[in-house]
This record gives sequence, C-alpha cells and structure tokens, in this order.
Amino acid sequence: MKGTGLQSLVAMRGIETEYVDAWGEPATISTLSQEKLLGALGLDTSNEESIAAALDAHHRKHWQRVLAPVTVVRSNQAFSFTISLPIQHVNDQVVAEISCEDGSQHQFAFTPVEGKLLASTTLDEHEYQLYEILLPDDICSKIAMGYHSVSIASDSYNAQPMRFIVAPETCYKPEIIKQGKKAWGLSVQLYCLRSQNNWGIGDFGDLKKLVADSAQRGADFIGLNPIHALYPADPEACSPYGPSSRRWLNYLYIDVTAIEGYDSPAVQAIVQSDDFQTRLAHSRAAEWVDYASVTAIKLEALTALFEQYNAKYLTKNTRQNKAFKAFVAEGGESLEMLAVYDALQADLKQSGKESWGWPVFPDDLNEFQKPAVAKFKKAHAKNVKFYLFLQWQAALQLEDAQAEAERVGMTIGLYRDLAVGVSEGSAEIWGNKDLYCTQASVGAPPDILGPLGQNWGLPPMDPEKLYDQQYQPIIDLFSANMASSGALRIDHVMALLRLWWVVKGDDAKEGGYINYPVDDLLGILALESQRNQSLVIGEDLGTVPEAIRSKLADNGIYSYRVFFFEQAEDGGFFSPSHYPEQSMATLTTHDMPTLIGFWHCLDLELGKELGLYPTEEILSVLYKDRHKNKQAILDTLHGHGSVGSDVGSDVNVTGMTTALNYGMQIHMATGSSALLSLQLEDWLQMDKPVNIPGTFREYPNWKRKLSRNLEDIFDDPQINALAAKLTDARRKAE
Repeated sequence: MKGTGLQSLVAMRGIETEYVDAWGEPATISTLSQEKLLGALGLDTSNEESIAAALDAHHRKHWQRVLAPVTVVRSNQAFSFTISLPIQHVNDQVVAEISCEDGSQHQFAFTPVEGKLLASTTLDEHEYQLYEILLPDDICSKIAMGYHSVSIASDSYNAQPMRFIVAPETCYKPEIIKQGKKAWGLSVQLYCLRSQNNWGIGDFGDLKKLVADSAQRGADFIGLNPIHALYPADPEACSPYGPSSRRWLNYLYIDVTAIEGYDSPAVQAIVQSDDFQTRLAHSRAAEWVDYASVTAIKLEALTALFEQYNAKYLTKNTRQNKAFKAFVAEGGESLEMLAVYDALQADLKQSGKESWGWPVFPDDLNEFQKPAVAKFKKAHAKNVKFYLFLQWQAALQLEDAQAEAERVGMTIGLYRDLAVGVSEGSAEIWGNKDLYCTQASVGAPPDILGPLGQNWGLPPMDPEKLYDQQYQPIIDLFSANMASSGALRIDHVMALLRLWWVVKGDDAKEGGYINYPVDDLLGILALESQRNQSLVIGEDLGTVPEAIRSKLADNGIYSYRVFFFEQAEDGGFFSPSHYPEQSMATLTTHDMPTLIGFWHCLDLELGKELGLYPTEEILSVLYKDRHKNKQAILDTLHGHGSVGSDVGSDVNVTGMTTALNYGMQIHMATGSSALLSLQLEDWLQMDKPVNIPGTFREYPNWKRKLSRNLEDIFDDPQINALAAKLTDARRKAE
C-alpha cells in the first residue's frame, strides 16, 4: 500500500524514477533515494497515513484554487487559462478583468461550462470541475507580450488573481547574426586578469580595456564568468558558481580608481600610505588571487571613498543622490536584503561570532523578515547604505563596459553567465527560505567529466514554490543577468527541465532528477531575452536528454558545443562545419584543462594526486582514451588542412606547440557555429586549470591569474596574427 501511495507522491512532485545516463544506458533511481528526495521537499513518508495526508493536501490545493497562480502562453498560440470550480458554480456567468502591464484594463464574460472540460474530481462528496477558458479574439488583440493579471470577482468563492504572461515564440537574435555573420570572442574569468592598474584582481576597468583591445582585432564579444555577488565578510568563499545573490554584482570588480572622489585628499592619504602600498604590491604580485588581501584593501579604500561621496552627494538634493535613490528603488527588496545581509555578516564577524552564513547567525537574525533584522537595519543604516552604494557603482561600471563594446562596434559585447544556484549560506536563501530546499543540493549524476557524480553544494528551488510565487524569482534572475550585456549564457541549462538533487549526507550518485516547468520557464526566458535584446546560450553538457536539445533549439537558444565532446561513434571528431549554426562552439571550458593541460594529460596527473579517480583501472582507461583522442584530433586537423607540416601527425612524437595550439583555434573558426568562444589562457598557452570539478580545498579553484598583464597581451605579434587569422576564417565561414 505504501508503495502505491509513495509512487503517486513521487509522480506528483515530479521525481523521475528512471533516466538515461551519460553513456546512453538506462539507470534507475532507488526507492530509498525517492523517499529521501520527498523528505527534502518537506514531505513525511514515514508511514501510509502521512503519505495519504500529503497526497490529499496536494489534491485539495490544486482543485480548491479557482485560478492558477500563473499561466504562461505564447504570442503565436491561443490565449487561455484554467478555472477550477465546484460543480454548482460551473453554470454561473463569470466576469474576468485583465489588467495589462501598460495600465490598460479589459473585461469579458464567460460561463465555465461552455469551456473545454479538462478534468474533474470529488472532494468531501462535492464534485469539482476544471475548464479551459479561451480569451475572445478582440481581447487577445489588445494584450501585448508581457506580464499581466487576471482577476474574477464572486460572492460565492474567493479567487486570488492570476499572473498572465504572454511570451514570444523564441529568444532574441541580433539581426546581423540572423543574416549569417560568424562572430568570435574571448572568454575570460574576470578575476584572472592582471594589469598595471588593478588591485590584484581583474576589474571593470580592465574589462573595458579588454573590450576595446579585442574589438580592434576583430572580436565581437567578451564572455565573462558569473559576476554574481559573493561575500564581502567571507572573501575565501570565492567560487563564482556559489554566490550569495545571482541578481547582484561582486563589488570586488569595482575599479576603485574610477569612482569620483578617489583623488580626494582623505582617500589619497590612505591609499598612498606605505602600509597600503605594501599590501597593494603584494596583491598585484601574488601568483594566485589573494582574496583576503584584495578584499581588505578594497574595502578600506571604498569605505573612505564612500564617506567622501556620501557627504558630498548622497545627503543632499543632488543629481547623484537622485540617481542613487532611483537605483535603490528599482532594486527593491532584493537589493535591500543583500545590503542588510552584507552589513549583518560583517558586524557578526567583527564581533567574533560565527558568520559564514545565515545557518550560524543568531536565531533572531537568521531570516530577513524577522523583527530583529529590521532593528539591525535601522541601527546600522549607514553601513547598509555603504553596501547599496557598492552595488550602484558596480552596476554603473559594468554598464560603462557594455557601452564601450557598443561604441567600438562589437556585435554582442559582453556576454554574462548565470550560475545554476546560490550557496547554502546565501542572502538569497536568507530572504526567501520558502523557495529553497536546504536539505538537498544540486549536482550531477556520474558522467565522463565526473565519474563519481558531482555535488555542488547549492540548495535547489522547490518547483512548486516557484510556481506559487508566480515565477517572480526566475523573472528577476533572467532580467538582472541580461542587464548591461548582449548575451546570457545559462550554466547547466538543463535546470530549466530538471535538476539532479542530492540529499544532505548522501553521495552524489545516490541523488535523483526532479522536473521543472520547462515550457513556462522557456517562455519567460524568451520574453526577457526579447525585452533586453539579449541572445541566449544554453550550456547543454553532461547528461542531456535529446528532447531538451530540440526544445532549446525551437526556442532560439544557442547550443554549447565543445570540440572535445563532439565525437562520432568511431572516435573521430566531427568537423566544426557540421556543428549547428545556432550554437556557440568552443575548444574547452572553465571546468576543463587548458589546451596544453589536455594534450600533456596534466589534468589526469593532477586528478590522480587529488584522489579524484576511485581506481587505477579508471585512470588507465582515461589515459588510453586520451591517447586515442589526441591521435584522432591530429587526423582531423591534418585532414582539414588546419595545420601544416610543422605539426606532427603521430601522437607518439607530437607535443603541444604554438602551431598546434593556434591551429586548433583556427580549425574551430572555420566552422558553422554562429558564435565561437576561445579561452584567453589558451591564447597565452597556459597549463594550469582555473577549476577542477569535484574539489574544494584540494586545489586553489577560482584563483589562478593569467600569466601576462593585459597591457602586454596585444603587444605580442603572434597573438595579433592569431586574431587576424581567426577574423579571416570567420569571414570565410560566412
């Protein structure tokens, strides 16, 4: 009996019981894992009675809600919504009022029973019926794409208003890309940039220069790592894929010297002091980003600068204060929440209390909505204002970098990266605990990149709560991350369809997939893409169902094609000329070794040292596969004439050289993908990876800097020649 009820509960909450793994083989989620996943969703499955109660509660919630919280329709389809009513009311005439985003209002009357009957059920001996209601054509013609509201008034029942979202057919594509232009650009982890001016970490000033220099050599975009807000009071929590908030920016990327007031005597007295200059020199010279040192010097200077700026502008009726207040008002509760969180975390740390995240905050401060937090905010208003100021300045500088991209004629400009989640101690969860399931984490089942599976330490959103909140959190995410950019890369885009959940304490391989409302989320993505004129790239690597690939393509989302994964069954590599036009091609990614690292098997060597491979047999197979793949790559390059006789054709005697490195990049440039992204570290022929998946403290992830200063890169004749050849190859590919 428990089995039947349990399976109903599993199906009701969208848990998959079977899937096809990364090797194309069928895999099953154990019953124990299914029960644990339900527990992470807050459901008690300890006995038949609790399972029956959970099923009944869900059933009642579904049927007794007259209007759904949210309905998403496409502009090329019939506009409709559903209504659920007791049978005695299905013959009543209902007047629906549609409040449109532009302020207009429209009414129409309907009788539910005249709609299409979709389903019926019995609750407490009363029959309920669910009908689909089509909007009249004359009303549909008045409703533009956007976010609207549908409400109905009745003395017989209470109906909460429904959000009604009208979305376009597909995501935005720049006209020049639709006409066949083949663009190339550079991908860079912004913190990796070295320069003569930055303070030990790449910043928005560096980004602006990189945009100008690369555009001059034919690049059409600069792809960034996630630049989400991290933790000012916890600088070692530096993973861009484990942020505190995905809506806001990492203030460490602020170019302090570009803020008005930096030249003031008070600020200069601090930054020109011997002690400050010593620490600054250390931060710049460090081989790896020293986040603690960078954070200390930047906060010290920014605090002094804020004092000057606040006194001069933000306490008076100035143009700057009006702009600042407008920014804060537009940011709303989300921005306020992050600023309060940052101020609170800093205060707790300064007081010597545990502070890594809200789970260790005092009970009265572990949730944004608690009265003690409101008191803290009032008592520390200036500190909160400081963190609001940082977000404002970061947003202005990012906007300036994108404006530079437009000025120099880049087709896309900046493309941003949206991480798949936030870390457990994040401000986002602190402010919306109902949405997140903190007893689970997002990850991946065993695959080629991670044979043990992966656990990313990111609590997932509950898809049902996301629906209940009318998709507002996801709308905000898409909108915020398309700001000041021409494209958005969505990390692990399969998250729109399903996510691999791992329950706390379990191994990654013991997790399971939970489904998300993919069609609704894709509709919202398309709407925000068109509104922000932002092209969308979906990182569709790993265990990817074919269904999602075709669905992404139909929605105008660019696939992510990594050369090393584009192999035929016989082991040969597909020619880039066979890649889908609607794709971004690349040789490698931030989760993979550099070209030199790949060719010399440095990643396998390092993985062995770090204990990433369970057995010698697995490692031996990986070495053998790498050897075969390298030979197949040489065969491909020579077969297409992408390298000359200066590159050997026998893997046993051919090491990685500049000719081979650059030849691989030019080979990719001849392909059919509309977009080609290349890693700046491969231009510089670096060997160390920036990240090793599956590691935490074993390797200094997210800290490796580039080997050369930004000012020197484009002084290199070889690099300039490579850029020219890439530009030429892309033009010929058109």
